[in-house]
Amino acid sequence: MAKKKLLIVESPAKADTIKKYLGNDYKVMASMGHIIDLPKSQLGVELEHGFEPKYITIRGKGKLLTQLKKEAKACDRVYLATDPDREGEAISWHLAKALNIDENSMCRVTFNEITKTAVKNAMKEPRSIDMDLVNAQQARRILDRIVGYKISPILWEKVKKGLSAGRVQSVATRLICDREEEILNFTPREYWTVEAVFHDPKSKKDFCAKYYGKNGAEDELSSGEQARAVTAEIKNGKFTVIGVKRGELKKNPPPPFTTSTLQQDASRKLSFSTAKTMQTAQSLYEGVNLGKLGTIGLITYMRTDSLRIAEDAQREAAEYLTQNFGTEFVSPRQYKTKKNAQDAHEAIRPTSINIKPIDIKGSLSNDQYKLYKLIWERFAASQMSAAVYNTISASIEADGHIFKAKGSVVKFKGFMSVYVEGSDEEKEQENMLPELSEGQTVNLKDICEKQHFTQPPPRFTEASLVKELEENGIGRPSTYAPTISTIISRGYVIRNKKQLIPTELGMVTTDIMKNNFKKIVDVEFTANMEEQLDEVEEGKREWKMVLSDFYPPFKENLEKAQAEISKIQIKDEESDVICEKCGRKMVYKLSKFGKFLACPGYPECRNTKAIREGTGVKCPKCDGEILIKKSKKGKVYYGCEHAPKCDFMVWYEPVKDEVCPKCGGLLLKKGGKKIICYNENCDYEGRIQK
Repeated sequence: MAKKKLLIVESPAKADTIKKYLGNDYKVMASMGHIIDLPKSQLGVELEHGFEPKYITIRGKGKLLTQLKKEAKACDRVYLATDPDREGEAISWHLAKALNIDENSMCRVTFNEITKTAVKNAMKEPRSIDMDLVNAQQARRILDRIVGYKISPILWEKVKKGLSAGRVQSVATRLICDREEEILNFTPREYWTVEAVFHDPKSKKDFCAKYYGKNGAEDELSSGEQARAVTAEIKNGKFTVIGVKRGELKKNPPPPFTTSTLQQDASRKLSFSTAKTMQTAQSLYEGVNLGKLGTIGLITYMRTDSLRIAEDAQREAAEYLTQNFGTEFVSPRQYKTKKNAQDAHEAIRPTSINIKPIDIKGSLSNDQYKLYKLIWERFAASQMSAAVYNTISASIEADGHIFKAKGSVVKFKGFMSVYVEGSDEEKEQENMLPELSEGQTVNLKDICEKQHFTQPPPRFTEASLVKELEENGIGRPSTYAPTISTIISRGYVIRNKKQLIPTELGMVTTDIMKNNFKKIVDVEFTANMEEQLDEVEEGKREWKMVLSDFYPPFKENLEKAQAEISKIQIKDEESDVICEKCGRKMVYKLSKFGKFLACPGYPECRNTKAIREGTGVKCPKCDGEILIKKSKKGKVYYGCEHAPKCDFMVWYEPVKDEVCPKCGGLLLKKGGKKIICYNENCDYEGRIQK
């Protein structure tokens, strides 16, 4: 009787999916991620002896490793099918070492998508473990360990408990803190616009135009006096159309998703955090039970910065789009991957465009459906024709003063029949113009002057931070989500609605890092380190050389910082609240959940208090005040001051000084634009008036 073959993957969900494809000849087990790693209790790296890592079995994984060894002995072949990236390659290498498998043997199997065809084809083409990939992971892991384990204790001992540092996280925090400083230091500049509504006597239609300038020169109006002077000069003038331009504008579809663009669009359109996006994408990749269709991996591997699309997927997309939209909507295309991208995997796409989101909605969770629909639509759009607009612009003149109007109308929707790309910037609404002709006159119907002020740069959202990290070469597809999760969990940054706001702790730590470990928080230096790690992966650089080039200047800097950093004093801000236990004035402390009050007499007096933050809105259940609170995960919610006696709690912000016009109940702000009634028996909905 032939022995079985053992296939080891990372997760149980992936194991369950693959098991169904390979049949009874294979036993499929999960390693549950890394099984071997550096110890948590010590640095675990021989700094003076070639940066040799001291790997150990992760606590709690011993029993699992024993089971894997037992199964490996009982099977005649062992295949390692962990994820197809640096981390996955390192996990396979550690497993090979632990299970006495020759790393040069054909033991490694990778698949970009978990479908029956892809898995069976991958099993026919095993390879040896790619040590360049492994070494790139080792270099990254050791760099991060050195930075974290060498700087954090100094911050902890010399400055303040709770401070810590990380190689990529510290740069991400710096970007957020630097942006906050820009906002705080920003001086608004006043400017004015003059906007007119004209009536076209021929078409009987109105249209809007903006003031441009006088006698062909563009004028910037810096005061209300200037704006009112323009209005006074032209109010009784004759308005003539002096120029009309008509044209056609083509808008090409966006490429399929990479990790970065998926995280950005899911943040903008679905309000998903980067971590939630990746968790949901992982479940779609590993496989979902679709009933009669069986268990299928619905998307390709979700950690990628490549835009490449497999030819089979392109052909299938062209056939589907031709049948469902028509040949004029189809335009198969490959997209150019940027220079420093790792092209090992395809772009993120559905494993089959024929599996339509709506057809499998009942088999997916709400989050899975939303994300799969987004990925499906983006990929479909990427293989479709450009959208075409008819454009028109007109110049209207009176006494030398010129107004300009422009508009567009969609002539051919093309890819926009399926997908419209999200954006962080607000877009101007389309302004439709009537069929104007040069030389005709139009009537001034209304005119107004508007005051504006220049705006500071916006705070980062998760979407815009991921974009910034990618554009600066900080981190790689697998690191964006954990980096953001880490800086939030450490209390350096809070997420308020969609904005990432640095805490006092984040600002203080960033200042210390900038003054004492300049290179660690330097964007260019960190990007250069990423390039060196990429070169290790490509076999162009020796991994220990990267470490030996980095460590000596870092060590020197560390010794200088140890002497200087102890001079830093961070005083706690004093409050007016008196500690009822010992009479001292309480001070503000900061945790990852926000500020709280603590007695400065610690450890003799351990009294702490939550900071009360009211809304000025009465609780509908007991007439107490509704307070702003935070969950254990740091999410803002609204609850009664008399909790837990009163169980009132909502996620939406209560509206102050207004009641429901239908039932007199509490109103809540939902999604930034809508107002709803708290009373579940009332269907009132309104709009937030800006």
